[in-house]
Amino acid sequence: MLMKTSRSTMNAVSTVYPYMLAMAAVVIASNYLVQFPVNYTVGPFILADLLTWGAFTYPIAFLVTDLSNRHFGPAKARLIVTIGFVLAVGISIYVATPRIAVASGSAFIVAQLLDVSIFNRLRHSHWWHAPLISSVLGSLLDTVLFFSLAFAAGFAMLGANDAFAIESAPLVGFFSLEVPRWMSWALGDLTVKLLVSLLMLAPYRMLLAFFNTPKPAKIA
Repeated sequence: MLMKTSRSTMNAVSTVYPYMLAMAAVVIASNYLVQFPVNYTVGPFILADLLTWGAFTYPIAFLVTDLSNRHFGPAKARLIVTIGFVLAVGISIYVATPRIAVASGSAFIVAQLLDVSIFNRLRHSHWWHAPLISSVLGSLLDTVLFFSLAFAAGFAMLGANDAFAIESAPLVGFFSLEVPRWMSWALGDLTVKLLVSLLMLAPYRMLLAFFNTPKPAKIA
């Protein structure tokens, strides 16, 4: 019985390992890139006060989750999220700071599991409802958790504060209201995440053609 259970677990992992590796790669890249502001100016906007490069890669994690959910169902999607989470956090400690790794891991696991649950509830609706709504809500939750834990001065117990991140600057690099720079990063990153989530609908739709989708699971 033990060997049968072990074999079943190994088979489950082997069928989804490309998704796990893709998930880990996306999160590791995002954790590294989030340390670098976008040092450009567009008109009145100083992008270094508004964006980090991680905003452009992280939304791909929701594409991986949604495709795995559509293909395998919510149980395996949660497995992919969990194992991808372990791999990503473990490696991110070496490519980013431990505080970034902890913040990313906490935000990632909560937001991705929310994505899985919402996607599964909406999977019978129009094809774009589930991926778009689950990604938008997941991105909102992820942004709040990640930027608070990674940069807010109140969470210094997780690691040293980033002086540049907590320094006051005009909100989104434009308005007269001054706030810690990480808040503008959060708003800027969220805006990009939402735009990328919209763009990810195109590859999502195209990749659906390669899937022989099983009957949707009824697990919440």
